[in-house]
Amino acid sequence: MERAKIRLFVEQPLGQGNSVPMTQPQANYLFNVMRLGVGDVVALFNGQDGEWTARVVDAAKRRGMVVCEQQTLPLQTPPDLWLLFAPIKKARTDFIVEKAAEMGAAKVFPVQTDYTNSDRIRQDKLQAHAIEAAEQCGGTYVPEVANIKKLSAMLDAWPEDRHLLFCDESMVGEPSRLQDLPQGPWAIVIGPEGGFSDRERDALRSHPNSHPISLGPRILRADTAAVAALALWQSALGDWA
Repeated sequence: MERAKIRLFVEQPLGQGNSVPMTQPQANYLFNVMRLGVGDVVALFNGQDGEWTARVVDAAKRRGMVVCEQQTLPLQTPPDLWLLFAPIKKARTDFIVEKAAEMGAAKVFPVQTDYTNSDRIRQDKLQAHAIEAAEQCGGTYVPEVANIKKLSAMLDAWPEDRHLLFCDESMVGEPSRLQDLPQGPWAIVIGPEGGFSDRERDALRSHPNSHPISLGPRILRADTAAVAALALWQSALGDWA
C-alpha cells in the first residue's frame, strides 16, 4: 500500500470502504495547493478509528471525495492527563495547546486566575491548533480544548480520584521527587505570567489531591513550564516511562 504523505483530521467514521467527503477548505488544500488528483492517497484520522489510508475518487476545486482502503495505525490514546493553564499572549497560548497535543495531554483546560492576562479565548481556534498539531506529528488522537473556566470553580468541583500536579514557582531549586508520585488520573496546573496569587497558592497547596513540585533550579516562563511539566510527568508516570 502506498504511504500517504498528507494527513487530515475528519469528523466522519473511518473504516474499510467508507466514503469521506472533503470540506471546501480540505478540497482547496488537497487539490489546489498540494495538486493531488484522482487516484492519489491521503491519510485520515478522526480521533476514534485510528489512521486510514484513503484514495481520492473525486477532486474538484471546492469539493472532493476519498474512500478508505486500509488502516495504517490503531488509535493511540494518551494517558489520562489534563493540562490546566492560564492564557497568555496569543502566540504563546497557541504554542501551549499545540505542545499539549503533541506531548500526550488528553484534555486541555484554559483557566482564569487572579493574574491571568486575558479572560477570553477563541476555543474554536485553539481546538484547530490541537488538530493541526496532531496532523503534523502523526497522532491519531486530538485532545479536547475546553472553554475558559475559573480556576477556583474547577478546584471546587475537582474529581475525587484525580491527582493535581501543582507546579509551584515558590519551590524553585527543590527536588521534584516525581518518582514518589502515585499512579492514576492526573492533571498539571501551570500559572500565568506573574505566577499564582497568595490566595490561589494557598488553595492549591491545601487541596487534598494536590502534589506541589518544583520545575528545577530556574523559574520558567508559562509556555516553557507547560512543556517541562508535561515532559517530566510523561517520563515518570506516563507512556514515555
